[in-house]
Amino acid sequence: MWRPCGTFDDTYEKDVTIMRTAAQWAVTIAGLVLLGLLPFLLGGGLITTLNLIGVSVVSIMGLHILTGLTGQISLGHGAFMGVGAYAMMMLMNLTGFSFWLAMPLAVLTSGLVGLFFGLPSLRIKGFYLAMATLAAQFIIPWTIINVRPDLTGGTSTLTVDAPNLFGFAFSSQQRIFYLVMAFAVISVILARNLQRSKVGRAFVAIRDNDLAAEIMGVEIFRYKLLAFFICSLYSGLGGCLLAVWMGAVNVDSFLLHESIWYLGMIIVGGLGSVPGAVFGVVFIRFLEIVSQSIGPPIAGFFPDAIGAAVKSGISPFIFGLVILLFLAYEPRGLAHRWEIFKHFYRRWPFSH
Repeated sequence: MWRPCGTFDDTYEKDVTIMRTAAQWAVTIAGLVLLGLLPFLLGGGLITTLNLIGVSVVSIMGLHILTGLTGQISLGHGAFMGVGAYAMMMLMNLTGFSFWLAMPLAVLTSGLVGLFFGLPSLRIKGFYLAMATLAAQFIIPWTIINVRPDLTGGTSTLTVDAPNLFGFAFSSQQRIFYLVMAFAVISVILARNLQRSKVGRAFVAIRDNDLAAEIMGVEIFRYKLLAFFICSLYSGLGGCLLAVWMGAVNVDSFLLHESIWYLGMIIVGGLGSVPGAVFGVVFIRFLEIVSQSIGPPIAGFFPDAIGAAVKSGISPFIFGLVILLFLAYEPRGLAHRWEIFKHFYRRWPFSH
């Protein structure tokens, strides 16, 4: 792997460290300071979009660990987010728990539900595992709608009180920004550190060749379930933050199309890369905004009946087209382009 000029690894600790130079520390600290100043520099619409990106970053870290590192496909990510959001809402609205108590309990609930639906991974993999996790995407929303709708609200939208920390209420998008970005930064750091730990290396070994990993002593059943559990913890936390961002919960926010969007983010960003997962989130979320903005002008060229279909279908069409292009021309995602760029500026002005 390319290193900054003059940086050498003479110990294992140096080899696995993330920040290698003072310049990298300076850039990171400057980036965090700039992130904290964004609510004062940007308008409300952009801050709302950045909040959604932050929520998606938290959630995508779980799918990065499950699919990117462990190689286990999940089509139920949106449903596990719904478990976290609805569990937190019920704990806050029905028991009077504060956000800071309800949120970790809801995240744990999501992890346990994900662990249950991860049990088939002990016997099946590939396409069959995708179908098993797809079952969660239908079972969980159906349960929310039909089992005890007096508690969950069924198809209705139920409000969620704004979190409060020492009298500081996260009641606006500018204030929610700090809550969401704090969790997003922590989630990225934890995922990055997990990737270089013993557990992370076991995940990668299972992804590359589970039979060889088992022969080498990796307990594949244990680590597969652990991957599902960690993934669901992240998705549950993302669901809680999404409920805070919206100020409400509705089952329509956790349907199959959301799970597909998250898989698309992983594909576009690059499997197995934390920066790639973040790049994928930013790219897909802004692609969603662009496709929604160009939908009405394009629909205006068609008769009303067809135009309505074009307006509603332009976003999935563009999303599917982008995924096909990335799979065909850049299967390693934006993370690969980022690595090429880093190699270029580290070698510049030399060509080799």
